[in-house]
Amino acid sequence: MSVTLLAGTATAAVAVASEGPAAAPAAALAPTAPVENLIVGYKSSATEASSNTAAADDATAKGKKAGKKAKFDRRLGTGAALVNLGAAVAPADAADVMAQFRADPDVAYVEPDTRAYATAVTPNDTEYAKQWDLFESTAGMNVPAAWDTTTGSGVTVAVIDTGYVAHSDVAPNVVAGYDFISSSAYARDGGGRDSNPADEGDWNATDGECGVGSKASNSSWHGTHVAGTIAAATNNSKGIAGIAYGAKIQPVRVLGKCGGSTSDIVDAITWASGGSVAGVPANATPAKVINMSLGGPGACGTSYQNAINAAVARGTTVVVAAGNSNADAAGYSPASCNNVINVAASNRAGDRSYYSNYGAIIDVAAPGGETRRATDTPGTVTTPENAILSSLNAGTTTPGAEIYKPYQGTSMAAPHVAGLAALLKSANSALTPAQIESAIKNNARPLAGTCTGGCGTGLADAAATVAAVTSNPPTPALENTTDFTIGDNTTVESPITVTGKTGNAPAALKVGVNIVHSYIGDLKVDLVAPDGSVYTLHNRSGGGTDNINQVYTVNASSEVANGTWKLRVNDNAGGDTGKIDSWNLTF
Repeated sequence: MSVTLLAGTATAAVAVASEGPAAAPAAALAPTAPVENLIVGYKSSATEASSNTAAADDATAKGKKAGKKAKFDRRLGTGAALVNLGAAVAPADAADVMAQFRADPDVAYVEPDTRAYATAVTPNDTEYAKQWDLFESTAGMNVPAAWDTTTGSGVTVAVIDTGYVAHSDVAPNVVAGYDFISSSAYARDGGGRDSNPADEGDWNATDGECGVGSKASNSSWHGTHVAGTIAAATNNSKGIAGIAYGAKIQPVRVLGKCGGSTSDIVDAITWASGGSVAGVPANATPAKVINMSLGGPGACGTSYQNAINAAVARGTTVVVAAGNSNADAAGYSPASCNNVINVAASNRAGDRSYYSNYGAIIDVAAPGGETRRATDTPGTVTTPENAILSSLNAGTTTPGAEIYKPYQGTSMAAPHVAGLAALLKSANSALTPAQIESAIKNNARPLAGTCTGGCGTGLADAAATVAAVTSNPPTPALENTTDFTIGDNTTVESPITVTGKTGNAPAALKVGVNIVHSYIGDLKVDLVAPDGSVYTLHNRSGGGTDNINQVYTVNASSEVANGTWKLRVNDNAGGDTGKIDSWNLTF
């Protein structure tokens, strides 16, 4: 199978000093703006430190001495007194009242009650104003507000794509990757696989060179465009801002001349997530997020699914593009695989982009851009400012000068969600891939426009999702790691008892299953609810494939959450055995 790329044509808290010398903190916090309240810390030996009445009398007296109003308001959690000046007064007037407190030996410190603001500011990147996809209220992904909490630091995102062509706006965040193209002819680098993931160009010189119907084309530098959206250097006074600009990019090359092969991509998924690939050195910086802006026709095959399942089991979130055929994404791969976040593209008006695949299998939408409206006569109207601007190269075949250019496609939508996944993992390192997927889907907002065919839960919202996983972290998975032997022609059950939940189980209950078995076509795997209801997860498919390592989603909203849930495995043939190694529930 040949696969092609999918691009189209804080609030801070005010700290209160502990008891100690008064002069230094007071001088350091002299008022520089109008002041409405003062924070007064009394020494523990002072009556005012414990008596609100004494503190109130003291505030009134000191205000009179300064010729101003001063009234005790309340006691702070630190024990300090909040003193109200009646209204916002000029810094000099506030300083007069502060001087009275400062002169009192029973006062440890006095400070103006200053205001704190969100610390993230508009990036100074020169092209940031053109990145509507990050900040516009109609159809942007609400990224800037998330930067107050996280920028993706500590997370590596693997971009499994055409590789990387040097670009100064991306280079600061690039870590070592790998070239998995096994054919030297398609790789154009004079050899097969190697440690250099440089993009050598994916141009086609003549029509038909890559099969019937293929057209001559220039190099896309697609992987570099994707990488810039995820983690271009930010606040460096040039170019664009990356969504997770504190994260690192790991370029993994699988697409060259005439696309890329499933076998190469499967190995790339394995290696990028920290798995072993024969003949390839171990990945020193395994990725916690994989972006695959690539695909082809056909349902998800076992090779793809096994590689993705194993990556997710290692803790790597896999994000894929839905495809650009204006068709049901269920007919495209790897978009139709389980255990991925399948991303459709939306345009600047908040509609599904005319080219984007759709369907029940879509998880969420993200900005992919649209350079013409579906009602336009093709080729008559172009609006490049409505596509997604990112890092690129000017070379038509081999690399030339670095540039910035807008592209459209689900290839551009997927890295928005990969960047968001990196923000989430950085903000809460305990999050599993299933929890990251649920958080993104559950905190999406409705599209401003329309989506015929289905765009998942709506438009991914970075700020809302980051807030959700930091202020109300997902419940850790409940897990049973005891081995349960699966013999020939036997049925075995592994229990998990759930307590402390309120109401019913969720409509998207995540069931992680790790079964070691040499012929999974023998197996039927069911989730059994506390009331005995049965939800089939796997039904004798997969033939002689080894092992099940997958996260299933079950609509368990009709089931009471509390009680004993069971994973039931039935083996109905002889000759192959195994065990339930572990399984878990994520509510």
